[in-house]
Amino acid sequence: MTGSQRRELNRLLRAGRTEQRLVLRATIVLWAADRCPSAAIARALRVSVETVRKWRGRWNAAPGVASLGDAKRSGRPPKFTPVQVTRVKAMACTPPKECGVPLARWSCPELARHAVTDGICASISQATIRRWLSQDALKPWQHQSWIFISDPNFAAKANRVLDLYARVWDGEPLGEHDYVISSDEKTSIQARCRCHPTLPPGRSRTMRVNHTYKRRGALAYLAAYDVHRANVFGRCEDTTGIVPFARLVEQVMTQAPYASAERVFWIVDNGSSHRGQAAIDRLAEQFPNAIMVHTPVHASWLNQVEIFFSIVQRKIVSPNDFTDTDEVAARLAAFETHYNRAAQPFKWKFTTADLADLLARLDRHERDHDRPDKTTAQARAA
Repeated sequence: MTGSQRRELNRLLRAGRTEQRLVLRATIVLWAADRCPSAAIARALRVSVETVRKWRGRWNAAPGVASLGDAKRSGRPPKFTPVQVTRVKAMACTPPKECGVPLARWSCPELARHAVTDGICASISQATIRRWLSQDALKPWQHQSWIFISDPNFAAKANRVLDLYARVWDGEPLGEHDYVISSDEKTSIQARCRCHPTLPPGRSRTMRVNHTYKRRGALAYLAAYDVHRANVFGRCEDTTGIVPFARLVEQVMTQAPYASAERVFWIVDNGSSHRGQAAIDRLAEQFPNAIMVHTPVHASWLNQVEIFFSIVQRKIVSPNDFTDTDEVAARLAAFETHYNRAAQPFKWKFTTADLADLLARLDRHERDHDRPDKTTAQARAA
């Protein structure tokens, strides 16, 4: 035994996480290297002489720590063939209705049941199905919604919004007296009066909110968010519409610094309160220094005020326990003051370059989907 081999074995003995079977084998080899008889080692370690001889022989055949590991074993022969595994995975990637099963999504028990019914195998457990699917990260019980880009001017409209976030308009940087406002409405905020008082959190107990409630009305919350100054201006209305939105615009545009600003850009979605060229003309007539900019259709995620609305939903609306809509309005007004004291602009990271990359990837995906390769077409024909 060399000095480095002895040091490596001693290191294994000192390590607190070494497996006990490896400690035993290393001890046998070290004592054997010190010329201890096999019978004496067996008595001291309370193992059989055959065990001592086995590990002395393993070490002599191939000196090194690797010789102390377990030998490779064939294990139990597989119960299922690779073809059966592949057929089950293919079935998981096929909609249930195409297999004649009245389900919207597969689950592991349903896959196991149908594998037997379809004659793939005589019997199989749902745990086996789950293990097979996890090898390829297949989760057919999950689903995700998506939507096509339907706005023909999506790229141009989205680029204008993203440029404003970067303080650019028509290729020119915004001036010191230019402002960008992101605005929208959060509709139908209900006042749900719980039938029993909400219990505060305590030791090993979360807040408890009674499930039953009485509806005490609903209101709409209109908000305008200054993108670069992180100021929020909001108001509550009975409903949304052209007139309530005009009141929000007046609330913002009649106060400093927007009243004397050179330009105030209003980013809005395509809701009925501010849709189309008519809304742009109304805003320009009401306030000549205001410019309305629409996001693309089905792209409200480009509107930063939606981030603020998500904060309102988490911190104010949920859990919903208000006696009436006046309490809702008062809470929202108080939160605006609280938020504006310490608010920082959102770290918006999605740029025009990211948009171009996204649209290019979508275009490649659409072309690949419309033109399947020859092998796939032949497989489908077969």
